[in-house]
Amino acid sequence: MHLAHYLGLLHRSQIELAGALREIGEHHRDEPDVHHVCERLAAQCDDHAGRLEPFVRRYSEEAPQEPERLHSTLFSGTRSGGLGLLRDLHDLYLMAAECDISWTLIGQAAQGARDTGLLEVVSRCESETATQMTWLSTRMKQAAPQALVVAS
Repeated sequence: MHLAHYLGLLHRSQIELAGALREIGEHHRDEPDVHHVCERLAAQCDDHAGRLEPFVRRYSEEAPQEPERLHSTLFSGTRSGGLGLLRDLHDLYLMAAECDISWTLIGQAAQGARDTGLLEVVSRCESETATQMTWLSTRMKQAAPQALVVAS
């Protein structure tokens, strides 16, 4: 059963995303909304990882290295200024998209395995991840004109 691989991928991706959200929120403290929302979203990611833990144990998590590689590829350090904020938010969006599609695939597997407990977790966390992506997309749209057109 390869469900263990995707559970491991998602579990570690949630942990990596939480860390990246905190790192970017702290670096961009001068943007109060970014700092506070990133902290709240990081706590959601921690909660998601915690909710996955019983299923990770049940299905014997396989811990792929992909999430760490994605994090290290995207984050060689946070960036400064308006363009830096835009790029950091873009990176967060890509990491959240990894989680989003993993929730979808695990949900499909949970239906096949008739695992109602896992389906409940997927239902809740998948919708919260979609909300995270919506906020990131909206915040990038807000930052883009200043960063891409007005900035010197």
